Amino acid sequence: MQNSALVKDFVLASGSPQRIALLRQVAFEPKKIQPADINEECLPHEMPLPYVRRMALEKAKHVAQLCPNENILACDTVVVVGQRILHKAKDVEEQRAYMKLLSGRTHRVISSVCVIDKSGKISQRTVTTKIAMKVLSAEDLEEYLACGEWKGVCGYKIEGRLAGYVTRIIGSYSGVVGLPLYETLNLLKGVGVK
Repeated sequence: MQNSALVKDFVLASGSPQRIALLRQVAFEPKKIQPADINEECLPHEMPLPYVRRMALEKAKHVAQLCPNENILACDTVVVVGQRILHKAKDVEEQRAYMKLLSGRTHRVISSVCVIDKSGKISQRTVTTKIAMKVLSAEDLEEYLACGEWKGVCGYKIEGRLAGYVTRIIGSYSGVVGLPLYETLNLLKGVGVK
């Protein structure tokens, strides 16, 4: 249930429970939630940083067309190993391969936030966070796969069991969850959402 005192003048272009929870955590309840149903496939030879920026912008533009004369907030977040984006695993075997790739390595999580204000002005910020993960034992791997919390998310959920395998985070924890709050609030306040 929405607390009307916390409802702010913007539309969230995402149905992500993690993004909604993060916004509620800082008392920035969107007045409307309108998920952006767009094609999220990478373009040929597209690198992770341009990809995540493009996705956030395309989501914002798509919802701006559906909700004219509104402030729109969109975000995209990806887990990246080297230059490889880890998309949502199709099955347990693909997730197993992802976890083996992440084991004992430092990888990046990139979040791009895009705001389109009521006049159509676009503002965007992108945040990269580095995460170091311990070497996963066979037991760690099977326990994580069995818990199922990786289903429906890209790579993993940092706010779940995987947090016990992370040795260091340099950057934005909320960005890893799915919405870098510092940058998001600055963008929203910059277009008059208080």
